[in-house]
Amino acid sequence: MKASWEKIEKNQGVLTVEVEAEQVNAALDKAFRKVVRQVNVPGFRRGKVPRNIFEKRFGVESLYQEALDLLLPEAYMKAVEETKIDPVDRPEVDVQQIGKDQALKFTAKVTVKPEVTLGEYKGIELPEKSADVTEEDIQNELKRLQERHAELVVLEEGTAENGDIVILDFEGFKDGVPFEGGKAEKYSLELGSGNFIPGFEEQIVGMAKGEEKDLNITFPENYHVEELKGQPVVFKVKLHDIKRKNLPELDDEFAKDVSEFDTLEEFKADISKRLKERKEWENRMELESIALEKAAEASEVDIPAVMIDNEVNRMFEDFRNQLRMQGMDMKMYLQFTGQTEEKIKEEMRPNAEKRVRNSLVLEAIAKAENIEASEEDVQKELEELANQYQRSVDEIRNIFEANGSMDVLKNDLVNKKTIQFLLDNSKTASSVA
Repeated sequence: MKASWEKIEKNQGVLTVEVEAEQVNAALDKAFRKVVRQVNVPGFRRGKVPRNIFEKRFGVESLYQEALDLLLPEAYMKAVEETKIDPVDRPEVDVQQIGKDQALKFTAKVTVKPEVTLGEYKGIELPEKSADVTEEDIQNELKRLQERHAELVVLEEGTAENGDIVILDFEGFKDGVPFEGGKAEKYSLELGSGNFIPGFEEQIVGMAKGEEKDLNITFPENYHVEELKGQPVVFKVKLHDIKRKNLPELDDEFAKDVSEFDTLEEFKADISKRLKERKEWENRMELESIALEKAAEASEVDIPAVMIDNEVNRMFEDFRNQLRMQGMDMKMYLQFTGQTEEKIKEEMRPNAEKRVRNSLVLEAIAKAENIEASEEDVQKELEELANQYQRSVDEIRNIFEANGSMDVLKNDLVNKKTIQFLLDNSKTASSVA
């Protein structure tokens, strides 16, 4: 097989490939053995038609597409390997020649990973970050734990307040006519969560159990349903129940209930320790992000649109999965936020572009500095994963190898080492002064 690569503009080029006639004939033979089982020819049992009669009746051309399906994927991958290009999208293939006793000739227009012109990435100035824990931090954490362990009490008297969970029926009407997606029964809503259309939750505040009320709401101008954009509607609401959080007292009993400590003071000391560790981790993540973004800002790279599109799609699927974990599907989310999938993706696009740029720059720095993942690095990572999941190292290694994920693991390790390189070669504002 012969393959050549010619760059035509920016991140695109043409791959020219020629596959020997012997391989083409072998593929035509395989194609015939498959296709002949699917045709009926009078006087012959299915699958028993001689090759010469088949070709005389249907033409050898009837085998070309099947043969191409066999030849093209493998030939393309070998050509990519041989020319050492890095495609980021499906190729546009143009078959120029195929025939019995002839070489297969085709071209593939390919978008490849862009080249990065690195700027200054050593000596990046980073801010100093404190991991000190204040009394306010501890109290906020205790408040969060109080909320988590609060008892929900159904109110028989009184009215709904922000923070309450209400159970209600509602149905929306526009010009007196119900509209699609505007009805629900025994719906659970936490007031103040901001999950519903602006104005909805605010008008539930102050309602009592069993009360019915008409809510006058105007849909946002950017609402995804055309006929409801900016339109006034009425939601008929019936409130069935109000559930209020009864917070536990912050005392030694609370500490015993939610931790392994006997006193609140011991528990607060442990909270302080854990908050410090969390702040140290958050500071580390922030410094890594700043270092990488500064290195990316100093570099030049022309990113193909398809790479950003692919990242947007990955981010959108992650968001969809997060909604599922919260018990909400995308349709419901769009209905009550007035968003559209297109708008969400458009809002994700700048961040997606930043992610792609950072990834490309990080890869370029690793290459420039000859940063690699050694077998020792891989073994250490596998040992940490084995300890984390209470499995043997061999089991963890076998899982990665069976899933074909060992290269992903190595790439993650290279990224970690490259980011550490940026931090090791950075300087703080105080060291500059």
